[in-house]
Amino acid sequence: MSIADASPARTALVTGAAGVMGIRLVRGLVGDGWRVRAVVFPRDPLRARLDGLGCDMREADIGDASSLRGICDGVDTIYHLAAVIISHDPLVFVRVNQNGTAHLIDEAVRAGVRHFIYVSSASVTYPKRTRYADSKLAAEELVRFQTSFAFTIVRPTLVYDAGGGQELLMFLDYLRRFPIVPFIGSGSAVKRPVWAGDIIDGLLRLAGNPVCHGKTYNFSGGEPISMIDFARLLLEHVGQPRPFVHVPVSLCRALASVMGRLMDRPPLTPNAIAGIINDADLDPMQAMNDIGYRPLSVREGLRRHFPIEALDLGGQRTGLASNPEGTST
Repeated sequence: MSIADASPARTALVTGAAGVMGIRLVRGLVGDGWRVRAVVFPRDPLRARLDGLGCDMREADIGDASSLRGICDGVDTIYHLAAVIISHDPLVFVRVNQNGTAHLIDEAVRAGVRHFIYVSSASVTYPKRTRYADSKLAAEELVRFQTSFAFTIVRPTLVYDAGGGQELLMFLDYLRRFPIVPFIGSGSAVKRPVWAGDIIDGLLRLAGNPVCHGKTYNFSGGEPISMIDFARLLLEHVGQPRPFVHVPVSLCRALASVMGRLMDRPPLTPNAIAGIINDADLDPMQAMNDIGYRPLSVREGLRRHFPIEALDLGGQRTGLASNPEGTST
């Protein structure tokens, strides 16, 4: 629920609007009385999800500055969700996540936008960052550097939802693939998986709210859990428990290096390894105190919002499609 007074209606721009998170956010903003300009990737097959929501839909490739010209005119608040999460070409992270953010900032400054809300990633806190995390941290710094508007940065942790959560669904697909699961390392890294609905509630609480200006919030779940316990919990939740065998991280890194040289799309990558072995136990307390953010525990969240009937246990995920401008986590 937004605490903003959005009457007379002001305009919020949402990038990555056709993604699972973007649609939820657009719907919530419209419900709170905002006019919404929804930015989607050109010819995005998922844009039909926005039909009937009463938003102003615009096509743009944020990696191309020319496609953004004038897109922020008349906009009060920007929610920048669009990002590439997974790519086998590291230059894509720079083009979209870093340079694309710079392009949007330039347009926001030119148009006189008042508040820029940037959805970053918990991975920027990793002691050894991936190319993806580097691009998100660089984008954070661009947002902080700009003095023409107020900013808020949010760092979601591992996102789950019945209709999405790209990284989590890939992880679950991997766990279900083997009768005995080869697990990277000890599984002791601690995460705070977060339900997508809690993130959207938090994002809506930022609109028109000056208490969040200049802040960086952790939009994490209400419960820390180790990766190995989370893996077991997911398999139990879908009714497919199985044993694990632990594979040394050094061996996994060597395999990823060889695969990266020999394969265009290797099944094991440094990004995947980093996601398993690094802690992301980000404390949400500041967001809880400032804006009333109240995330569910992962066990309660899975029970309520990750029904197994939303998943095709044969390996295909229902209701999902590739989205080059999907939301990062």
